[in-house]
Amino acid sequence: MADCNHDCESCSSNCGERTVPFDFTEKLNEYSSVKKVIGVVSGKGGVGKSMVTSLLASAVNKEGNRTAVLDADITGPSIPKIFGVSGSAYMSAKGVVPVKSAGGIDIISINLVLENPEDPVVWRGPIIAGAVKQFWSETFWDNEDYMFIDMPPGTGDVPLTVFQSIPLDGIVIVTSPQELVSMIVEKAVKMANMMNIPVLGIVENMSYFKCPDCGKEHKIFGESHIDEIAKKYGIKAVTKLPINSALASAADKGKIEEEEAAEIAPVLEAVKNL
Repeated sequence: MADCNHDCESCSSNCGERTVPFDFTEKLNEYSSVKKVIGVVSGKGGVGKSMVTSLLASAVNKEGNRTAVLDADITGPSIPKIFGVSGSAYMSAKGVVPVKSAGGIDIISINLVLENPEDPVVWRGPIIAGAVKQFWSETFWDNEDYMFIDMPPGTGDVPLTVFQSIPLDGIVIVTSPQELVSMIVEKAVKMANMMNIPVLGIVENMSYFKCPDCGKEHKIFGESHIDEIAKKYGIKAVTKLPINSALASAADKGKIEEEEAAEIAPVLEAVKNL
């Protein structure tokens, strides 16, 4: 470039002559503090990613940690519904103030910004990615010990934006037992490895149904393959969640913080031991 001063560290242009890698990281505003950031991802939709995000956030919050959830699923936000929060995030001198859940979890979501939560978000990828970056950098995150980012499924624009723009300490991958889904899990693991982000654990949701009468476990969606994948990639924390109508009902009623899932303990410990 004709006007290049060859000071790549202070330059925002990602030209072909750069000698220093371009830093995509978005900084928090000056009033915010977040100690640990965990992304919750899935290779495909419908596997219970938002449920797992909510269970993990609720569990660490109950232990006295300041906890936040950033809902990065812009076109399919479900976090406000699961936590039973409504109203609107508002602007203050320190940034956008998130909405608190009944248990005190700070939550930001597109549904807490829209005038009408039922309106669809019909945006192209770059605009959606920009909104996620704004949720991170323009929200007043008040000394959070843990932030969980509920990401949209797949390996597209928004997951890539989060991986590049937000300093993740690790991710949790959510899946279900079908063999097809297991193949997609490997894509998510490989993406994390490409971005040098640790995979803290894998949660296989809807792994089985336990009969309340006889106690027998039924593999409704087929045999699990998650242990094979975890072993292949050296992932130690693996959790298998049963089909649980109580959790589904609590999520529908916005009362997920009143529920617990003991089976999630291995992944929860991996998160706390960061």
